[in-house]
Order: sequence, then C-alpha cells, then structure tokens
Amino acid sequence: MRYCLRCCYPENCRPSIIFDESGVCSGCRTFEQRRSETVNWKEKQQELATLLESYKEKARKNNAPYDCIIPISGGKDSHYQAHLITQVYKMKPLFVAYNHAYNTTVGIRNLTNMVDKFGFDLIRYTTNPKTAKKISRYMLKKVGDITWHYHAGIMTFPIQTAVRYRIPLMIWGEHGEALLHGMHNLEDKVEFTKKHRQEHLMRGFEPEDILDDPQNKDITRTDLAPFFYPSDDEIGSLNLRGIYLSNYYPWDEFEHTKMVIEKYGFETFQSRQTSFNLY
Repeated sequence: MRYCLRCCYPENCRPSIIFDESGVCSGCRTFEQRRSETVNWKEKQQELATLLESYKEKARKNNAPYDCIIPISGGKDSHYQAHLITQVYKMKPLFVAYNHAYNTTVGIRNLTNMVDKFGFDLIRYTTNPKTAKKISRYMLKKVGDITWHYHAGIMTFPIQTAVRYRIPLMIWGEHGEALLHGMHNLEDKVEFTKKHRQEHLMRGFEPEDILDDPQNKDITRTDLAPFFYPSDDEIGSLNLRGIYLSNYYPWDEFEHTKMVIEKYGFETFQSRQTSFNLY
C-alpha cells in the first residue's frame, strides 16, 4: 500500500486519488494549485457576484419568493455559506435541510442558531426514526454504509424544493472530492450534477433500485419520498443550477470555523476525540 508523502492518504481511498512521480497525491497537488499566486480570486469573486445578480433576476421572473436555496446542516460550512450569501452578496435565500434522525444536541443547537442569527426561513424534512433504521439496516447489508439516507436526503430534498418553489439556483459550499482528492481542477468550475450525487454520494443507488430489489422486504415508496430526484423535464424547465462557493473562494475551513464561532456563536463538539480539530 502506498501513502501520499504529504497528507498520508492511502492509495485505496475512495473516490480514488492518484500519485505523481514524486509520491504526492492528486489532492495535495490540487491544494497547491489553489494556493498559487497565479489564481486571481478577486476576479473569481467578481464573476460570482455577476452570476448571483443574474439569478436574483431569474428568481424574480419565476415569481419565486427567494433568490436561491442554500442546502444546510447547521455545521461550520453552512454558517459560512450563509454568511457569504446574506452578508456579502445581500441575497435572500431559503435554507433547506434534511433531518436523518441521528442528531447530536450540539448539531440541533447549531441549526437553530443559523435560523436565529441570519433571520431566514428554513424548510427541514424529517425522516422518522423507524424509517431511518430500516434504510440504515438495508444499506449496511448492501454496501456497508448506514449513512446512505443522510447523503440521499441532503442531495435530493433541496432539489425537490427548488422545483416546488421555482428557485433556479442552489448554492453549495465546497466540492469535497475536488478539494480533498483532486477529482477536479479549479479550472473545471465543477457544478452539482445528478450523476456525481448518485455515483459518489449515494453508492450508485437510487430509491427506485431499492424498490426493485427482491431482497427489500419492508422499505416502501413512502419511506423513500425525499430521495426521488425531479425529472429531467422539471430540471430543464427551471434551468436549475447548483454552484460551489469553493470555485470562487480559497476554501479554508479552519479560518471559516474561527470566524463563525466569533461572529455567529457556532458551537464546536468539545468532547470529540477522533481528530485534532473540534468541528
């Protein structure tokens, strides 16, 4: 087994990373590129400002009550996304969350804190605990992952909500696979896609696959309601787009966390023992 000589990621991590002739992984090389002096972040942020203004107008033409959707969990990225979009770019977002039913007390407080501090509306879909356990048990046996419904929910329910309210723009934080693994370069300007959602975040499974599985004995269409992706016609008629703020800002989650603690009262998980950081 080979490990990156800088970050110590193993060669078999998923999604895959690759090593160059110096033994450094694609994630580290992407990080270097983002820190390069040749990247004109001011120009990228001006590009973002222009894009956001155009989508404000599109939302108004759709008679949408909000400028955009920010999918949130209440974590440090959610707070930072909300800060940029509401305080810097003066947009009026709708917060959309998916409640997977496996919450910490700190997590619930942070989500409540977002609504209170930023003063914007939140729609939150809550899967009941019995359904969450059924799906977790099924996916644990199927792919070894009890968190499938976490990712399926946050990667699908906001899209359902965008279609319902005719809101043409979703604003995500960082593209994790690009930042950590080097799946995409900064020049790719990667955006949200159904394909990436399915292949990398939902283990290749759509809810229809579960319903069609002869081994599924008790998960129903009702259980899977927040996970059905809107049709191509619905997406196309809205020209729905999902952008990542990490394409426009040098993403530094440590600095972001310090800022949202100081400015918005974000709570860290003080008893965490699995990492050197507390967020």
